[in-house]
Amino acid sequence: MNKKVAILATDGFEEVELTSPKEAMEDEGFEVHIVSPKKGKIKAWDKTDWSKEYNVDKTVGEVSAKDYNALMLPGGVMNPDNLRTDKEVQKFVKDFFEQKKPVAAICHAPWTLISAGVVEGRTMTSYHTLKDDLVNAGANWVDKEVVVDEGFVTSRNPDDLPAFNSKLIEEVKEGKHEDQHA
Repeated sequence: MNKKVAILATDGFEEVELTSPKEAMEDEGFEVHIVSPKKGKIKAWDKTDWSKEYNVDKTVGEVSAKDYNALMLPGGVMNPDNLRTDKEVQKFVKDFFEQKKPVAAICHAPWTLISAGVVEGRTMTSYHTLKDDLVNAGANWVDKEVVVDEGFVTSRNPDDLPAFNSKLIEEVKEGKHEDQHA
């Protein structure tokens, strides 16, 4: 199955929230790119401290949603907080929703989705501290390990990664969802 998935991240992403889904998708034969506003390398956060650096495959300015079958956003606190203010990132994210492609986000990643204006009317979950932010942005927040709303997959934290990865892969294989929307 020749699927291509973008993982959108920058410095401060929660390491396992990028490495676990990336490995699971590559094990399925998907081509996975780390896409970032930043060139070169991005630095991971591992629970309480900085960790390894990872190569950026493409910058946001070099690609578009048309180049990919799906988008995945890892959490961490710093990562989405930095991504959410970048207008190019917001457009990149919103384009996946407008093209009805699967999008998956875990932990704090929905901050970026709120700023991209794509959560209103959607049923989703996140790290518990984002509940008010999501509700205020018009989302229907639920406390479950994984939530799927028309090709839109969300989970709460690293403990949910097995369920998150499984649903992410399922949605990428299914492809576009006519009811996926921004």
